[in-house]
Amino acid sequence: MNLATATNEHLANISNTLIYSAMAVYTLAFFAYIAEWIFGSRSKVARTAAALTSGTEKATPAVTVKSAGATAVLERPQVVTRSATGARDVPDGPGAHGGDEQGDLYGRIAVSLTVVAWAVETAGVVARALSVQRAPWGNMYEFSVTFSTVAVTVYLAFLLARKDIRWLGLPLVTTVLLDLGLAVTVLYTASDQLVPALHSYWLYIHVSTAILCGAIFYVGAVGTLLYLFKDSYENKLANGGRPGSFATSVMERLPSSASLDKFSYRVNAAVFPLWTFTIIAGAIWAGDAWGRYWGWDPKETWAFITWVAYACYLHARATAGWKGRKAAYIALIAFACFLFNYYGVNIFVSGKHSYAGV
Repeated sequence: MNLATATNEHLANISNTLIYSAMAVYTLAFFAYIAEWIFGSRSKVARTAAALTSGTEKATPAVTVKSAGATAVLERPQVVTRSATGARDVPDGPGAHGGDEQGDLYGRIAVSLTVVAWAVETAGVVARALSVQRAPWGNMYEFSVTFSTVAVTVYLAFLLARKDIRWLGLPLVTTVLLDLGLAVTVLYTASDQLVPALHSYWLYIHVSTAILCGAIFYVGAVGTLLYLFKDSYENKLANGGRPGSFATSVMERLPSSASLDKFSYRVNAAVFPLWTFTIIAGAIWAGDAWGRYWGWDPKETWAFITWVAYACYLHARATAGWKGRKAAYIALIAFACFLFNYYGVNIFVSGKHSYAGV
């Protein structure tokens, strides 16, 4: 064994150690996010929301008396009602901490641990790249590890831009742990060089943009899923229903359904042009590697299906009668197409993209 080989193996071992270390820190962050939600459920906001939705009949706001010179003015507290068909004037919730100081403290700790885990995982990805002396996304293991790193990067970038999306922390860290667990157990592949077809600068362009698109699509999908839950909750309240205490505690702390819907739409709309570029870049790379730009390979086909699905979502989102829940369902179907293109096609379908194995 020469010195270069020994060095590469040592770097690969360092990379594996760093990935496992990142998983450990992500686990601590997971429990900190759980603590934020638990303490937030005991906050004044949650208790008030539960009181307003309890009882056999809808509560009537108390009437207060306000003095205005010699005139007594009766003033009722503002009541949130549906302003128009399909629209509501519902304020955003305070976040997972629910206004509880201790819950907010755990939330800040969770974000700090997420940053540490992200830094360790990023170091693991860099060590993997150094061990193979190429871009660290030549197989499903490397793609999965890099994907989770980029997904956390997107989340932290939103926080750095002062966007109040800490409610995304718990589902994100949960997904990252599942992704890394699958990567190190089922998808793990030892460091190795790529087949000649992959030795191209298009590897850096095409695959990196695909990873970035997937990470942003994931953020949009979580927002869409939460929108569906929050919209159902608001519908139930508007129709005089009484959601359970758990649903009330969670839903009252999330942004309004309108805010979640807007957030998901903006995220998906912003990344859609980049996904279009990803497909074009892949076609150009295919022309260089295989002598043809498009051959309806399973990976190419499902990438196009994903593009069509997101195009349908954006069109539906701008079409009267398809806004809201119908468009949200299309968005989730589109993200499911992306996931199948990654996992399903790579594992169950053979094609020209199968050379890297898992």
